[in-house]
Amino acid sequence: MNNKTEVNLKYGTQYHKITVPTKNIMNILVPEDLPTVNDQLEEVRNSLRSPISSEPLRVMAKGKENVIILCSDITRPSPSYLLVPPILDELNAAGITDDKITVIFGLGYHRPHTEEEKKKLVGIEVYNRVKCIDHDRNNCVHIGDTKIGTPIWVFEPITKSDFIIATGNLEFHYKAGYSGGNKALMPGVCSKDTIQANHVMMIQPGTMPGKLDGNPMREDIEEAGKMAGVKFIVNAVLNSKKEIVKCVSGHPIRAHREGCKYIDMMYKRPISEMADIVICCPGGHPKDINLYQAQKGFENASYAVKDGGIIILYAKCGELLGEPNFEDWMMRAKSPDDPIKWVQEGFILGAHKAVVYCMVLQKKKAYLISDLPDDLAKKCFFNPEKSVEEALEKALIEMGQDAKVLIMPSANSTLPYVE
Repeated sequence: MNNKTEVNLKYGTQYHKITVPTKNIMNILVPEDLPTVNDQLEEVRNSLRSPISSEPLRVMAKGKENVIILCSDITRPSPSYLLVPPILDELNAAGITDDKITVIFGLGYHRPHTEEEKKKLVGIEVYNRVKCIDHDRNNCVHIGDTKIGTPIWVFEPITKSDFIIATGNLEFHYKAGYSGGNKALMPGVCSKDTIQANHVMMIQPGTMPGKLDGNPMREDIEEAGKMAGVKFIVNAVLNSKKEIVKCVSGHPIRAHREGCKYIDMMYKRPISEMADIVICCPGGHPKDINLYQAQKGFENASYAVKDGGIIILYAKCGELLGEPNFEDWMMRAKSPDDPIKWVQEGFILGAHKAVVYCMVLQKKKAYLISDLPDDLAKKCFFNPEKSVEEALEKALIEMGQDAKVLIMPSANSTLPYVE
């Protein structure tokens, strides 16, 4: 009788078999993609014809003189080239001519686009039809503060508009619960001070992927969207092929919540109890190209392992740490407490991933099987090992030979929760 179970895990571009004692395996948790819709453009049109908790766009937009469409930047997989053309058709049907419409790309903290990138994002026809500009975080107007005191500085042209449509794609967000909805407004098109104030909330209780109610970061985002006057959203739910499985349009919060249900269907996975040990594989290249990218899977795994438990991260990290600010904070930190202290003194994009790692490492122990040199792994507060089996052997000595082991072969896109 075979007392070992073989599991295929992707390490870089190659699959490797690992063996785990069968008696210890609690579950092997994998996501379940929904199929791509037959006609992605028609799915967007249908969602606009049947908006959620809202009048149709062509009714709401009647008589408007200055319409803004917020779009994601090049770092996001949002299919703006599929979302924007049907929106323009609806606006035209409401009597709004193209010269009264502006597409604004929300850069957040990211770099400006080239003109070629703008064309790629919305498609050449849209680019030639309407004004397409980048948000400028140095040209923002203060419109007030949220209840918890976040100063809301919004890109100046948005404050002069009389109708705002927010677009984007829906996926888990490491602290705001999910992307999409009013997130296109805040932090998408806000000032550095606003972005920083919102991002610093990442250390507060309740901020985590897949959580909306009682999530202070998401609640702050919703309030900012309402203050700025976001009236209508168009959000695409994408599967792992980055193709549309559902499009939701309408009320900025209710339509967003409906779309989030489809993310949950694919990527939220129930477990009966917390594990003692989680074997976490981000899902291979490019998700494990460096430690920075592998963070998502590592954090997802943390929601399945009890405090004092162990995460075994199996990620190639051929490009080592992968991001200069992240590397700087990890290398300077003397303990996992340091980055959490530093982020409260000043949010730095990139370094924020060091905070997320360290928030987990404060409560759980971690082994790392990767291409990182041992001394580098140790500097990042990991115990380096040569194989999953060796790490598991040590983890079982520590947690007990009957310890419950959960395996997550696609951890970057699997969010466990206790039923």
